[in-house]
This record gives sequence, C-alpha cells and structure tokens, in this order.
Amino acid sequence: MKTYKKIIIPLILILNFGFIQAQQDPMYTHYMYNTLVINPAYAGSRDALTVTALHRSQWVNFKGAPMVQTLSLHSPLRNEHIGIGLSVSNDKIGPTNNTSAVLDFAYIMKLNKKSKLALGLSAGANMFQANLSSVQLDQQADPSFQNDVNNRFTPNFGFGAYYSRERFYAGVSVPKILENKYSDLNLNAGNNPAGMEQRHYYFIAGSMIKISDNLDFKPTTFVKVTPAAPIQADVTAAFVIKKKVLLGVMYRTGDAVGALIGLDLTEQFHIGYSYDYSYGLQTFKYHQGSHEIMLRYDFIFSSKKQIRTPRFF
Repeated sequence: MKTYKKIIIPLILILNFGFIQAQQDPMYTHYMYNTLVINPAYAGSRDALTVTALHRSQWVNFKGAPMVQTLSLHSPLRNEHIGIGLSVSNDKIGPTNNTSAVLDFAYIMKLNKKSKLALGLSAGANMFQANLSSVQLDQQADPSFQNDVNNRFTPNFGFGAYYSRERFYAGVSVPKILENKYSDLNLNAGNNPAGMEQRHYYFIAGSMIKISDNLDFKPTTFVKVTPAAPIQADVTAAFVIKKKVLLGVMYRTGDAVGALIGLDLTEQFHIGYSYDYSYGLQTFKYHQGSHEIMLRYDFIFSSKKQIRTPRFF
C-alpha cells in the first residue's frame, strides 16, 4: 500500500500541476448549481443576489486526495441588461494548493419574450503553491520535484455565452484564456515548461421537462474539452418532486457514477448533497468515494417578495 501511494500521488500531482497536457480544473457533480464558476455569462441570470457555496472531498480516505471549496455570488443590476459576479475558490491536491478570485461581467440581451442571450467576460488571478520537496519518491533525484513553488501569482481572463429560456439553457465558455506557467523549471532541452495551465473549453446544457403537476424531469450535461486530453462529459438525470425535492443520478465518462439529492428548504434556500464513486482509475480500490455538499440562497430585494418568474437553473 505504501509503495502504491508513492506512485499514484506523484501521478495525480503531475496531472494537476501540468507536467503533461491534461484536464486541470476541479470537477463538480453540482455543476448545474455552480454555473458561475464555469461560465461568466451566467452572472445576473436570476432576479436575485444569489450566493452559492460548495465543498467537495474527492477520494475520501485516500492520502493527498483533491479537495475544493468555492464561493460565488452574482446579481443583476438596476439596468436589467447587466449582471455582475464574484467567485472565490480553493483547490488542494497533495502538496499543491491553488487559490483564485474572479470577477464576472455579463451583458444580457432579450431575444424575445421567452429567451435571453448573455455574453460574459471574467478577470481574475490565481495564487499557486506546491511543496514538491515533501513528496516521497522512489527516485529522489527527480528534478521535477526538487523545487518548491511559493505563491506563484498568475492573472487570467475568460469569456462565455449563455442562452436561456424558462425551462432550457445552453452555454459555451473558456474560463481561462491564458496558459500561464506555474514553474520556471524546464523538462528538457526543448524548453517545455514543467508546470503550465491548459486552456479548457466547456459546454453546458439543461432542461426542465414537466411530467405532471408534482413531477418534473431535469436532465443536464457538462462537457469538458482540453487539448491532448480525452473529452469528458457529465450527464445527470434528476427528478424534481413537488418542486421541492430533487433525486438524481450522474455519470462521468471514464471516471465516475453517483447520485444527488436536493431540497428546497424555502423558496430561496436550496441544499444539495452528492456522492460519486470513481471507476476509471485503479485508485477505486483504496478510497471511499467522493462527497459534495452545496448551499444556494437567493436574496430577493423586490417588493413582490418573490422571484418574478421561476428560475429552474
């Protein structure tokens, strides 16, 4: 077991740190509620100041496993065509820690009485740290792990588009356009950086299909594309019972299966929990699955005391 950990933890670190081209951004089972972190054009899409908090513990009981927390808030302005938002996240895996803060701006256009199209921009910065010298390796002379990274500051920009109707949405985004270097170390004579961000392309879509007065079907998807890495898709199928209780299952290609449960405690306060279990890597033999909890609250300042129209997303 100790030998296995010595092998797999550096491997996970390599995937996250960017020594090879791979998907680096954190994954979320509650992506359909954590939309602002994925697409800046989502800012202001609800008639409220919406605050969302999420915590994910991945591969529980596996040493050095990923753990991420996000906090986002967004709201439309008095000008109904403008939405603004702020997202803060902390992503930890093994000896690495990446903290980011992002400001979002969206311009919202009404295409007709039932649909809108928003274009969004984001600007933010990451603070990256990696205590690489603390990793136990079978080959201690590996130069990739001999130099720590201390408070590496990297700015970034992103953009997105978000189309929405009352019961349907779709969006595309590139949250990080710049491919920043995390380290000045080069792997070979070709001057290939040892740590570099890779640009991610995202597609999201979802719908709310009415089955009866007390039952709705809510399918959603989240597709992630990264150069030189396999395309990954999350597909979620959920049922909403009496507009209060959500029960669903999810499938992540090449990685995991899981289940979600959600509850509207009030018209403004939603709480969600998910559990997923990885099957794609040999790590499934040594962990107890991944847990995620999400809280969302809508601060409504309208004199009507309610959101003008239902917001299913």
